[in-house]
Amino acid sequence: MGCLCRTSPYLAVWSGATPRIDGMTTVGYARRMAVTEEAISTIKAMIVSGELKPGDRLPPEKELSERLGVSRNSLREAVKSLEFIHVLDVRRGDGTFVTSLEPSQLLEAMAFVVDLHRDRSVLEIFEVRRSLEPYAASLAATRIGEAELDALAASIASVDENTDVDRMVAHDLEFHRIISAASGNAYLSSLLDSMSSSTTRARIWRGITQQGSAHRTLAEHAAILRALRDHDPDMTRAALVLHIGGIESWLRAAVDE
Repeated sequence: MGCLCRTSPYLAVWSGATPRIDGMTTVGYARRMAVTEEAISTIKAMIVSGELKPGDRLPPEKELSERLGVSRNSLREAVKSLEFIHVLDVRRGDGTFVTSLEPSQLLEAMAFVVDLHRDRSVLEIFEVRRSLEPYAASLAATRIGEAELDALAASIASVDENTDVDRMVAHDLEFHRIISAASGNAYLSSLLDSMSSSTTRARIWRGITQQGSAHRTLAEHAAILRALRDHDPDMTRAALVLHIGGIESWLRAAVDE
């Protein structure tokens, strides 16, 4: 039992021993995390205030840790956390820099999380897509150019109902990405891209193909393109609502099985 207590803070509590995490007491660990979170908040405030701008190099570790009043270890943990969400870029031997802070970069972590979700959580993500993507498409209808329209047409022409699932997924991602980018709203486009899980799309297309419904889905893509060519935001929005709603209904039935 003594051995188990050294590896589990929860068992340690029951045994009367002092719980430890990574060689530290849970109290000490909590204090270290609080200091790290404070360092993260301070670096964030430096970026928000404009003191640190995209592309700027952070002060040397010793100088910054003294300025923030934290240990070097706590500062390193803060930097690692901000690197994970693409706020900071650690370049070995060169220093730590603020990234471009572009929406596409900052939302990459969300795409990782979306890929982990399954079943009913995926349905919730689809509900968000059903709200946002038709709006993005309606914006695209008033802003899209001939180059993007031609790219959409080429993407549709590259597949048919006999195309394999991997290629269908690639087409689907490309088709929706071109439309969201054409909205002209970088934040909205990046948010939608981060919710476009290739894992979930593969599952959907596999099911659609097995049911012989690929032709209908591709026909919906063609209808969306026609509305975009007409630069009609209302028709484009309606076509996206129909398209995403149909896929959501299929997915909901599959989850309930």
